[in-house]
Amino acid sequence: QVRLVESGGGLVQAGGSLRLSCAASGRTFSSYAMGWFRQAPGKEREFVAVISRSGGSDTYYADSVKGRFTISRDNAKNTVSLQMNSLKPEDTAVYYCNARLELSIATITSESNYDYWGQGTQVTVSS
Repeated sequence: QVRLVESGGGLVQAGGSLRLSCAASGRTFSSYAMGWFRQAPGKEREFVAVISRSGGSDTYYADSVKGRFTISRDNAKNTVSLQMNSLKPEDTAVYYCNARLELSIATITSESNYDYWGQGTQVTVSS
């Protein structure tokens, strides 16, 4: 079992930055690829980014956030972060941290392939 707790959400003006963090419980954090999804009001939950077990440059992003968001992880601290820059009003959503054992590039955007989810943190970007 992996318990995930997100933090760092809030209200920011367009063009600003936020850094989301996700703290994971358990001693097997490094066994999981970690990702972020988001859900805007009235919309389906969508993929944002994912990072492999070892981290580093083995990351993947949705086209809508590529070049603005950066996912990273610290396996010593059991945390994964999402640095969000140049925020836009359309980035407004509840952001969810998640974990999966197997990272298959073909299924990174499918939420059903993620095994554990956090409760979410609200990000609101004002225009």
